[in-house]
Amino acid sequence: MGEPYPKLRATDLTRTFGRTPHTVDALGPLGLTVAAGEFVCVVGPSGCGKSTLLRIAAGLLRPSTGTLEIRTTSPHPVAMIFQDYGIYDWKTVQANVRFGLDVQRVPRREANARAADWLARLGLADFAHAYPATLSGGMRQRVAIARALAVEPELLLMDEPFAALDAQLRTILQDELLEITQALHTTTLFITHSLEEAIVLGDRVLVMSARPGRIIAERRPPFPRPRTGGIRSAPAFTALKGELWDLLRKEAVPA
Repeated sequence: MGEPYPKLRATDLTRTFGRTPHTVDALGPLGLTVAAGEFVCVVGPSGCGKSTLLRIAAGLLRPSTGTLEIRTTSPHPVAMIFQDYGIYDWKTVQANVRFGLDVQRVPRREANARAADWLARLGLADFAHAYPATLSGGMRQRVAIARALAVEPELLLMDEPFAALDAQLRTILQDELLEITQALHTTTLFITHSLEEAIVLGDRVLVMSARPGRIIAERRPPFPRPRTGGIRSAPAFTALKGELWDLLRKEAVPA
C-alpha cells in the first residue's frame, strides 16, 4: 500500500507579483506535502516567499502557476494565525475567541462553551470580558491561538506567530503550543525565522532558498513524540541548529 493522501499538497507552485516588465518572482517552483497530523516548519531567509506560501494555502492568494490542494472533510477546514495577532480591538477576549464559531453559525450556547474551554486551556479564563488593549503581547497571541483552535480546524496555518514577542514569552508559548498540538494531533504548517522554534515544534523542518523560494533541504528533528522543550539542552539539538544555520547562511549571503 502507498502512503495516505497528504492533508496538503503543493505541486510546481509559483507566485509572481507585478506586471511585465516589472514582475517579481516571489515563489517557486515549489513542491510540498504535509501529512495528516504532521507539524511541518518552514524556515528561510527574509523575502524568500514563506508568507506567500502560507497565504496561498489559506486561500488569500492565488498561485500564478501550479496547484495547492487541501484534502479535508470539513466545510471550514483551515484556520490561520498571523504575526500581528489579527484579533479585534472592539471585541472582548471571549467574543474574539468565539468569532470563528459565530461565522460558522454554531449555536451560541455551544460556541460560548467551546470558547470558555479554550480560554481555560490557554490561561485566559479570568480575562474573558477584557478587551485586547488591556492585554500583553503574549496574552493577545494566546487569544489568537484560542480563536483558531476553537473552530477545530483540519489544518492550522501559522505565520511567524511569536516573532513579535520577547525571548522568554516566545519560549513559553512554544512549549504551550507543543503540548496542545501533540494532544490534538493538529496538522500544522508553521512559518518561522527561528531555528530553535522549528526544531522544538516540527516533525519536519523544511529550508527554503532565497527568492524565488524553493525547498532546498529537509531535516527531521531526532526527538520522538511526545517531546518537551527540554530537548533544547540536548547535544543533537545544538548540532541540528548549526546544520540548519549553515544551510540558511548560504542562502542569505548576496550573490
